[in-house]
Amino acid sequence: MKYKIPKIVIQTSEALTNAGFEAYLVGGCVRDLLLHKKPKDWDITTNAEPKEIQKLFPKTVYENKFGTVAVINEKTDDETLRVIEITPYRIEAKYSDKRHPDKVCFTKNIEDDLKRRDFTINALALSVEKGVAGKVIDLFDGKKDLERKIIRAVGDPKERFNEDALRILRAVRLATELGFDVSPETQGAIKKQARNLEKIAKERIKDEFVKIIMSQRPSRGMEMMRKLGVLKYVIPELEEGYGIEQNKAHKFTVWEHNLRSLDHAATKGWPFEIRLAALLHDVGKPASRRWDKEKGDWTFYGHDVIGGKMTVKILSRLKFPKKTIELVAKLVRYHLFFSETETITLSAVRRTVRNVGPENIWDLMKVRFCDRIGMGRPKETPYRLRKYESMIEEAMRAPLSVKMLKISGDEVMKLTKEKPGPKIGFILHILLEETLDNPELNNPEHLKKRVLELTKLPEKELEELGKRGKLAREAKERKEIEEIRKKWWVK
Repeated sequence: MKYKIPKIVIQTSEALTNAGFEAYLVGGCVRDLLLHKKPKDWDITTNAEPKEIQKLFPKTVYENKFGTVAVINEKTDDETLRVIEITPYRIEAKYSDKRHPDKVCFTKNIEDDLKRRDFTINALALSVEKGVAGKVIDLFDGKKDLERKIIRAVGDPKERFNEDALRILRAVRLATELGFDVSPETQGAIKKQARNLEKIAKERIKDEFVKIIMSQRPSRGMEMMRKLGVLKYVIPELEEGYGIEQNKAHKFTVWEHNLRSLDHAATKGWPFEIRLAALLHDVGKPASRRWDKEKGDWTFYGHDVIGGKMTVKILSRLKFPKKTIELVAKLVRYHLFFSETETITLSAVRRTVRNVGPENIWDLMKVRFCDRIGMGRPKETPYRLRKYESMIEEAMRAPLSVKMLKISGDEVMKLTKEKPGPKIGFILHILLEETLDNPELNNPEHLKKRVLELTKLPEKELEELGKRGKLAREAKERKEIEEIRKKWWVK
C-alpha cells in the first residue's frame, strides 16, 4: 500500500538511517496513514540517543527527561510539519504519579518500545526505505483493530491505565474522534480505574475533553464517559441530568436534551464556546426542578441563573481561560432571552444585547437554535426565531438621530447666540436631513457654515424645513427597518 508521506518527513527519517541508525514512523501518524487520513503530527522513533539525534539536524529542541528531540522545520506553512518529534526506543519504569514514568531507559529494540504504548492502533511502526514507506511492524494486531474499529489497550489494560490514568480519557476521545468502540476488556479496566483520574492535572483532562467536544459527534463521547464512570471525574454536574424528566414541552430528559443540543452545534461546525454552552445551557435544571401541583407539571424556574453560576465553577475547576469562562457563562445565563414576539419589546432586546455584548449576541442565537433542535423540533429557524433575529438587528442598528452630527446642540447655540428652544431643534433636524442624503456634508466646517446660513432664515421657514427634516428622518428609518424585516422574512 502506498502512503502519502511528506518529503521533509522522509528526509528526516533518512537522515537517521543514512547515519547508520534505525528509524520508524510511529504512533498516531501511522494510524492515520492506515486510515487514509492526514496525520496531525509526525513522530519518529529510533535506536539513536538524544545527543546522536541532535548532531544530525541543524535546529532541535531537547528539554525533557523522556528523550524526545523536536526537530524544527521553519521552511513550511504546514503546522503538522513544523515540528517532527524523534524519540529513542525506550523502556519505562513504574508510574508513581499515574501519569509519568519514574525512570526512562533507552533500548536498542523497537519491540521493547512498542510494548509500552497505550493502544494497539497506536503501537504501529512504519519504516521508510529509499524514499517510500516500507514494512509495518504490528506486534499487537493493531491493523486488525483498525479494520474492526476497536480501541484496545496494549497488553493488560489495567497495567496501561495504572501507568497513566489519562489514557482512560484518551481511549474515550479516540473512540469518539474515530467513531470506534472500546473493547470489552478495555472498558472493564476503565470502569475499575476511572478513579485514578483524580490524580491527573485538570489541564490535561481539559485538553482531552476539548477534543471530544470538537469531534464530529461529541454526544457519543459524553455518553461513553457516563457509562464507563468517567464523567464524574470531568463534569459530574452534567450527570445529574441523567434520567431527569422535563415538562410537557420536552420529550427528552435533561441529559438527552443537552447532548442533542451539543450535537447540533457540532453538525453546524460551530466553535468550541458555542458547543460548550449548548452542552451546559440546562446544567442548572436538576437543582431548580420543582413539581407544580396546579399545572400538573415540572418547573425549572431560575435554572438559567443557577446554570450560569455552575458554568463558572465547572470551567474554573477545569482551568479554562478566563475569557472562555466569561463567554460560556454569559451564553448559559442568558439562553432564556426568547419570549413571545408579540409581547417582547425592542428595549428588552436591547437589554439582552447589553447583557451579553453586541459581539456575542449572534452566538447566543446559535445556542438558542441548539436548544430548539435539542427539543426535537424539526426546524432551526421558525418564524419566531427569525422575528427575534430581525429585532436584534433592529436593536443593534445605529439610530438616525442628531447625535450622528459632527456638531452638537451646544455648539449651535454658541454660534447662533440662541437660548435652548425649538429653533435649535429645527436647525439640527435640517442638518440631519441634509447629511443623510449626502454624508460628505457631515463635517464640522460645513456644518458651522450651514448653521450661520440657517439662522438668518425667517422662523416660520426654519420651522417648516425642520419639520420636513424630521419627517424625512422618520421615513428613512422606517425604510431601513422594512429592509431588515424583509431580510428575515418577517413582518
